[in-house]
Amino acid sequence: MACERKSQIFNLSGPSFLTAVDWSNSHHRRSVAECLVQAVYALEDDRKCPDALAPPWWLSFNFRLVQILDDSHDVSRFGAVFEFVNYQYYYHQVPATQRPPQYVIAFRGTSLKSENRKEDFKLDAHLLINDHKKSSRFQTGLEIASQMVQYGNVWLAGHSARSSLALAVGREMAKGYGVHIETYLFNPPFLSPHIEWIKSNKVKLGLRLIGSLVTAGVAVVAGAREMDPFVALSTWVPYLFINRSDPFCSEYAGYFKHRGDMEAIGAGKIGRVATKNSIGSILSSSEALHLIPSAYLSINDTARSVREAHGISQWWRHGLELEYKYYLHN
Repeated sequence: MACERKSQIFNLSGPSFLTAVDWSNSHHRRSVAECLVQAVYALEDDRKCPDALAPPWWLSFNFRLVQILDDSHDVSRFGAVFEFVNYQYYYHQVPATQRPPQYVIAFRGTSLKSENRKEDFKLDAHLLINDHKKSSRFQTGLEIASQMVQYGNVWLAGHSARSSLALAVGREMAKGYGVHIETYLFNPPFLSPHIEWIKSNKVKLGLRLIGSLVTAGVAVVAGAREMDPFVALSTWVPYLFINRSDPFCSEYAGYFKHRGDMEAIGAGKIGRVATKNSIGSILSSSEALHLIPSAYLSINDTARSVREAHGISQWWRHGLELEYKYYLHN
């Protein structure tokens, strides 16, 4: 039976309107990054179906596929490395702000298909309990990133739960190697109750204030220090793309806004301790992967359903209007 993969046909579902990429345009950069993530989804399905739908997702933007990242257990394709063709021309002819990346390391999201579920869910579990460094996929991603940065400008990109993999690799490169990789995180998971969905701003502030007080209190009782990684990561500013209708990632909007709210009511010290820790990370003496000090936050408020809000295609939609926030940890 033929594979039903209309969403992976570039001419039907992709940003075919983007015929000339302006690399100084943030909308174009976002669209290309997400298309390369979609390419990894298509690569995994190409492995099982003979349609070969993946290539247009990178060829359309002048990239070539240089490496597929395979899982050593189920041989699934969870990531890929793409190289921009003729990068040297841009390197010598245009300013840095107008250049494409030389390499992009992209990771697909979790697959619910029977042949993928076991290993995908295993990585999700590692990410959930901040135990990702034991994952073979994290080790592969980190090894590739540390190699690629020696040769040129690198981007990281991931969607859904695999944006946490991109986040983990980017964090480790910044913290362990002092290298800040441009990172695009689409619908990254934030492990917290969905306070952002509450309509009353007063109720939201009250609940977050209580949460901060509890977290800071547990940190003090447990003797948790203000985490040094926040200092090391403060100047690394990844791009986060969230939809307020997506329970998977919507709390990031409140997480960053709450810092300013705590400062405004004179509880900045409590807020700083709380935003660097989670109850789980304190009790397990591990770093909470989803807690980051700085970000370029792009928020999409348009969605007819949770499925659409969590979907990949929203981020390359023509004429997409986003709310932008820039948060730099001091």
